Amino acid sequence: MSANTEPTGQQQPAAGDAAQNVVRNAVKDSAFLRACRREPVPHTPVWFMRQAGRSLPEYHKVREGIPMLESCQRPDLVAEITLQPVRRHGVDAAIYFSDIVVPLKAIGIDLDIKPGVGPVVQDPIRSRADLARLRDLTPDDVAYVTEAIGLLTAELGATPLIGFAGAPFTLASYLVEGGPSRNHEHTKALMYGDPQLWADLLDRLAEITSAFLKVQIEAGASAVQLFDSWVGALAPADYRRSVLPASAKVFRAVESYGVPRIHFGVGSGELLGLMGEAGADVVGVDWRVPLDEAVRRVGPGKALQGNLDPAVLFATPEAVMTKTDEVLEAAAGLDGHVFNLGHGVLPTTDPDALTRLVEYVHARTASA
Repeated sequence: MSANTEPTGQQQPAAGDAAQNVVRNAVKDSAFLRACRREPVPHTPVWFMRQAGRSLPEYHKVREGIPMLESCQRPDLVAEITLQPVRRHGVDAAIYFSDIVVPLKAIGIDLDIKPGVGPVVQDPIRSRADLARLRDLTPDDVAYVTEAIGLLTAELGATPLIGFAGAPFTLASYLVEGGPSRNHEHTKALMYGDPQLWADLLDRLAEITSAFLKVQIEAGASAVQLFDSWVGALAPADYRRSVLPASAKVFRAVESYGVPRIHFGVGSGELLGLMGEAGADVVGVDWRVPLDEAVRRVGPGKALQGNLDPAVLFATPEAVMTKTDEVLEAAAGLDGHVFNLGHGVLPTTDPDALTRLVEYVHARTASA
């Protein structure tokens, strides 16, 4: 046997495999994932909800003339939009560009995203017969997601990618109301008036949501966030009885993948403890509850994410720094903190304000 011949059965890893392992280890050791796991970090990691698009001129340029749902189904466009805030702001994580109704569209629900309105469902789901329209989601239904995440992980390097989905309650609200709602009249009428149908509806949506998150994780997402945008409309007792079981089912479904699971709801200050009970590793907090109070409500064993008021970014740079300091000081005793806004980036936000905010948080929290 020559000196350059490998012994039988001891094949060496290819150079490409070794390089991929280096990247995977760098992602795993990133400040964002370390914070999610409540491990020491070199600085507080930062990312923004709705950072992929909304306020960026380059986003509006590439999406010009392309409807929202179509843009979510084009892998090259999804990858470009997802990468834009990483390039511009230097955030610590990317979030996959999509919309919470994408899996519903993928299984054949007749809906559209109307500019200035939001998702509009042609035929709302309000009876047991309507449940049959909510078939299982398969990976083939969202093959463009797998392709887009492949493109992204090849470009992101050590920056983690967050996958996401809408939580069962919020999806149910859109389906039952037929679109956005201020008071959720039809949703609550169904929840209170036919609790078994409501439970069956949320259970089916939990299955669809779980399948959608699994596709993203298996394609390469390093963390996932479950958005419950409308859950703040509920009282705690209603959440525990009528919503928590379905959200918990989603978190259990992806637990075995070992990626951090984030749970966020708007106006959910009274629900923070219950949302933590649902099974998330990280609980997102909106701007209405200080983080030092939020940790008391959530309890031990969870990292927190948040929670600068998005409207603060319209103030002077000095005022933004002052309010950011308040958030960081409230988070000083947390066992794991991911800096974020208390809701999504507002469309007319100055992108430079976001860039300055990332730089300020990194500098302010950098380890000595």
